[in-house]
Amino acid sequence: SMPFLLCLKKNKSPVPLGRSIFQKHTPPIQQDYQALLESCLKSKRLFTDDTFPAHISSIGTGALLKKLPRNLQWRRPHALHKSPVFYAANRKQLDLCQGLVENCWFLAALEALTFHQDILAAVVPQNQSFERKYAGIFHFRFWHFGEWVDVVVDDRLPVNEAGELLFVSSVYKNVFWGALLEKAYAKLYGSYEDLQIGQVSEALVDFTGGVNTRIKLAEAPRDLWDILTRATYSRSLMGCQTHLGVYFPSVSLSCVQTTKVLKNGLVAGHAYTVTGIRKVTCQYGPENLVRLRNPWGKIEWKGDWSDSSYKWELLSPKEKILLRKKKEDGEFWMSLRDFKIHFVDLVICKLTPDLMSQEDGKKWMYSLKSGRWVKGSTAGGSLGFCNGNFWMNPQYWLNVLPAEDSRKSPSSCNVVISLMQKHSSKHRNRAPHLFIGFSLYKNTFLLSFFPEQYQESNRKLPPGFFTRHKPVNKHQVFLDEREVTHDFHLEPCVYVIVPSTLEPQQESEFILRVFSRKHILREMGGNTSFTLSKEIVDRYEGKIWEDFFTKHFEQEKKLKFSSISQNPEINAVQLQRILNNISWRNFQSFRLSFSLDSCQGILALLDLNATGTLSIQEFRVLWKRLLFYLEVFQKRDTNRSGKLDLVELHAAVQETGISLSNEVCNLMAIRYGDPDLQISFESFVCFMLRVEIMGEAFRNLTQDGKGIYLRESEWMMMTLYS
Repeated sequence: SMPFLLCLKKNKSPVPLGRSIFQKHTPPIQQDYQALLESCLKSKRLFTDDTFPAHISSIGTGALLKKLPRNLQWRRPHALHKSPVFYAANRKQLDLCQGLVENCWFLAALEALTFHQDILAAVVPQNQSFERKYAGIFHFRFWHFGEWVDVVVDDRLPVNEAGELLFVSSVYKNVFWGALLEKAYAKLYGSYEDLQIGQVSEALVDFTGGVNTRIKLAEAPRDLWDILTRATYSRSLMGCQTHLGVYFPSVSLSCVQTTKVLKNGLVAGHAYTVTGIRKVTCQYGPENLVRLRNPWGKIEWKGDWSDSSYKWELLSPKEKILLRKKKEDGEFWMSLRDFKIHFVDLVICKLTPDLMSQEDGKKWMYSLKSGRWVKGSTAGGSLGFCNGNFWMNPQYWLNVLPAEDSRKSPSSCNVVISLMQKHSSKHRNRAPHLFIGFSLYKNTFLLSFFPEQYQESNRKLPPGFFTRHKPVNKHQVFLDEREVTHDFHLEPCVYVIVPSTLEPQQESEFILRVFSRKHILREMGGNTSFTLSKEIVDRYEGKIWEDFFTKHFEQEKKLKFSSISQNPEINAVQLQRILNNISWRNFQSFRLSFSLDSCQGILALLDLNATGTLSIQEFRVLWKRLLFYLEVFQKRDTNRSGKLDLVELHAAVQETGISLSNEVCNLMAIRYGDPDLQISFESFVCFMLRVEIMGEAFRNLTQDGKGIYLRESEWMMMTLYS
């Protein structure tokens, strides 16, 4: 009996059944940014990119042209604003808005990128500006089918007669990194029009080289909140999409086709960014909330927990002030229950694949193989076509090994397998995707009967093996998408991966990626192919405090449980104990110590629901801020004294992306510093937390950006208990 093959079709034109001559993927044009920059500076001219000209051909040839204004012009940022800025260090100023290219999937992924400065800096090199060494040339880096490529563009951007950007723009009109990055991405994929249709998952991978987990929200696992929590507080990017009306588990998004705004404020068939989560304490009990952003920068959800919802009155004044933002900026909150109802799926892109794993440890192995399906040779098609040629497909030997540093049973190893097809056309949307998938077989047959014969010769498995054995993934899914990814829990053993197209004799190049704690991957059959294997280390430090937190309080039996949420919470004394006993790795130049008074101050700032304790999620927020503050503090403490003087304090505040006047900085030094106005790290933490929280409160409450209105009770709560 053949395994069931599920084929998820979309409304696309038929895929051609191969070609007479194999057409390889067209690689992006390689230009040397540094050499071009130096050449332009030397000749005192602005760069013009002839490979992606300021011409209608770079925009496209189809429906997008009908939207363009009659008097389209290409202008450099200096002609559009008196003081253009390439990039704003403050994340609050990174918000972007969609233009005529209705690429909501791209913008949703880009918005997610802004929450991770280190990942963003890899895509958007920060040492670029419109002042120092300006020559009209910029560059960006994308992960493109297995390798990072540098894409160079000039800064001529399409605008209308009034000088307004036609495509991506920033909320702050003098910031241009988003528009230039979109231009580079359009160049990589052929034209602006080639960005009209796509998936959030594609852009997330292009920005990170990570691995995607797709969760169908209608069938969401019971621990969805825990998954969201781990994703939020680790190095993950998240996007999601709304229903089209007709259900598809995954679908390419084009806002051209679906711009229907529903009565509840959501846009049908539209991509959104997941920008945060929060468990709030209502009068009736806890509620899990998800924060989302519409890449249009407007049009928001109107249901429970929207900006004008009555639900906010169920929270403490401080929690309401710091979470609710009554602005039409595209960002809004909704309950987890509503999120699961109104959105089709959630895509989480992680740099390491341990999001869904229960394995301990932080080291992962990543292997990449390049291959191709060639008509008459290796394009065997799927098992479902019963043509006897399935064995002709490329075969890959995968030996899954138990990790030495895993403290849990090696009976089940987390393995993520990803198959990505490489289109041959320069234009991403001119070549329809083939339906692709893969089968995974446990290779006990070879180990039992021909252990040396097949391992030494590296021969492919014979046709008879596939008629007598069923794959581990009995229900293969073939999708006409760029990438198909599956998570497996496998016992340590030898397996064989067989990637294939749905139909035989279909040609394409592909890359196969495998992530696990430890494995060996090689191609069977003697064909040589490019191989990349490396170790990746998850930089997420969450397990440090998570393990310490649990161990510490289990030993002392002093876990305090809230009568409402039944979640462990800590008071100021316990917070002090944790902070003073954590091993601050990589920061050993001075002794970190927190007084009880400082811990009481920190608790008051972060305790939004006024319980006198910190919840786990509030501690997570604190932990991320502490690591960031410590990095900034050490960078600016040039003499390694463990203290900042006034000049260093100003520089440190500026480094965090916050703008404070000299007067405010001086006042805070008097308030938090020693008699010589020197600021310790402990004081710097209290100072920065207060600045960030009070700034957030002002931005959420102000209607005009100049002032706010507070009731007396709200004023007391914000000023006395913080």
